[in-house]
Amino acid sequence: MKISVIGTGYVGLVTGTCLAETGNEVICVDIDKEKVEKMRNGVVPIYEPHLDVLFDRNIKADRLQFTTSLDEGLEHGKIIFLALPTPEDEDGSADLSYVLNVSKLIGEKIKEYKVIVDKSTVPVGTAEKVKQVISKKAICEFDVVSNPEFLREGFAVDDFLKPERIVIGSSSDKATSLMQKLYKPFVRSGNPIIVMDEKSAELTKYAANAFLATKITFMNEIANYCEKVGADVDKIRAGMGTDSRIGKRFLFPGIGYGGSCFPKDVKALQKAGKDQSFDFKILNSVIEVNEKQKTILLPKIEKHFNNELSDVKLAIWGLAFKPETDDIREAPSIYLMRELQKKGAKLSVYDPEAMPNIEKQFGNSLNYCNSMYEALDGADALVICTEWSIFRTPDFQKVKQLLNQNIIFDGRNLYDLEDIKKEGISYVSIGR
Repeated sequence: MKISVIGTGYVGLVTGTCLAETGNEVICVDIDKEKVEKMRNGVVPIYEPHLDVLFDRNIKADRLQFTTSLDEGLEHGKIIFLALPTPEDEDGSADLSYVLNVSKLIGEKIKEYKVIVDKSTVPVGTAEKVKQVISKKAICEFDVVSNPEFLREGFAVDDFLKPERIVIGSSSDKATSLMQKLYKPFVRSGNPIIVMDEKSAELTKYAANAFLATKITFMNEIANYCEKVGADVDKIRAGMGTDSRIGKRFLFPGIGYGGSCFPKDVKALQKAGKDQSFDFKILNSVIEVNEKQKTILLPKIEKHFNNELSDVKLAIWGLAFKPETDDIREAPSIYLMRELQKKGAKLSVYDPEAMPNIEKQFGNSLNYCNSMYEALDGADALVICTEWSIFRTPDFQKVKQLLNQNIIFDGRNLYDLEDIKKEGISYVSIGR
């Protein structure tokens, strides 16, 4: 099939590349000329495991192309995916200006039947708004479908190629049939394609992300309470996670959730509720707790240094909001580092992928290191913000040699308490 993807951000690029991998002819459209030129030359603009292999293969096979011309994209694709930004507005709502502006242009330009697919995370009623905007100018038939993505950064290629489920929101039999045909190669193992109305599909994405954010936040609250009563959150997590009604995933406490989805989507759903005079009390608490959790290590660090961080040098391991990505959007590390800098601390940082993005925000106020051990050299303590695999089994003797003070503040509970005790290292974690 001929597919066009408008927008080559994280979702758009993964979507276009993976659809090309199953034999479709895909054109990706973006207004950034420099970015488009780099992609034409085989440069992947984001870090996502395994994406580069598929990207290169499909460009060489001429199944994946890039253009700055919206006209070219609209003429090419029978199915047109809108993978456009829906950033958080000042009031917490999702900004639909990118989606609606492109929809207006689509209405002016399409000349034959198209299926317009909302791939971006959008509030309830967006498909209806897109349909109305296109209808004002369109001279041909078209359908609008809601098809939310459920991609985890770091696992996005696997999530797309082997989805647990695909949600299609459509009131058109014709559009539904085309979408089912498009996705059939991805569900050969029997996982479902779930068809529903557009509004339910739109809300499904928000509900899923809000529930997962709530699950994380609940465990962070339990961890904080554990510290008050002397319980061990790891043992509690094991006791809870073996209950099939709860499950093992998203029960790891830490310094809060971040990224491009959870913070934005929880706030957008909260604001959508307010617009309908509905008070999402649970989401209000989730947002409040997560904001506090991002800097939960700060008082622990201050206490160790007798509330005087001026000229204290700290090593920071991990800057991305999660491992296996270079994404720093709403990363807890940012909030903690800013607070530490306000207190006068000097920071040496290391992350396998995210340092270029952090440098755009922090400039030369940080010492950027070439290795995890370089960051430790002469530091008074180590602070861990992201659970990259390379941090899980360090040379603890080397850590002790490089640090001025023998202490680790771990915001991701990477190490077993007994093991770290045997290493002779002072260790401060979350809820243990």
